Amino acid sequence: MSRYLSNRGETQAQKVRFDEGTIPEEDEVGGTLKLRPSESNVTEDQEPFMGVKVRRKASIHRDYLGDYVNVPSRPYLMKILEKQGDKKVLFADTVLKFTSTGKMKRRILLVTDFAIYIVDPENGALKRRIALAAVEKLYLSELSDNFFAIIIPTEYDLLMASTRKTEIVTILVDATKSQSDYELDVLFSNRFEYNATSELVKEVQFEQVEAGVKTRISRK
Repeated sequence: MSRYLSNRGETQAQKVRFDEGTIPEEDEVGGTLKLRPSESNVTEDQEPFMGVKVRRKASIHRDYLGDYVNVPSRPYLMKILEKQGDKKVLFADTVLKFTSTGKMKRRILLVTDFAIYIVDPENGALKRRIALAAVEKLYLSELSDNFFAIIIPTEYDLLMASTRKTEIVTILVDATKSQSDYELDVLFSNRFEYNATSELVKEVQFEQVEAGVKTRISRK
């Protein structure tokens, strides 16, 4: 079983089972920008994502479909995969990626059985390819929000947001386990750091408030 740890303050990390019962379902985010569980789950609004993420009134179970952008119907995605020799797509969807300057970019996140791809949906350009073997761990908060961080020690890390966060994490853990002799750590903490660039460290803080979850991203 994968190791799912909680780093809350100075308390000792605890192992927990990773399933829909231990990770809150993803929620719509508040403010003027909302992530919605649809085939195009990101609006065009690029306002800074520092507001309050409002919880849904009811938790809705969603079956995992994997490919939410219909990869075979997008020649530029097929061309990227063919060039890299990847054939099996485990997950594909539009997400929000946070840049080193704090801006949000709409990106297509592809996960195959060998790598993670970040693709610009506007021009079809491959922005980044990360081998699954290079991923060390994943960070999530202990609250109901859409954020997750992918930690890559040999490169800079990824901070993203998606309404399908649980599905993405599950697929990354399973894919890594099937292709290697180690299991990804999934750590839960309401405060964690990530390398936005090779020289820039940022901290993400989550706070439960009356309307939902307040998120702050700051330089270290």
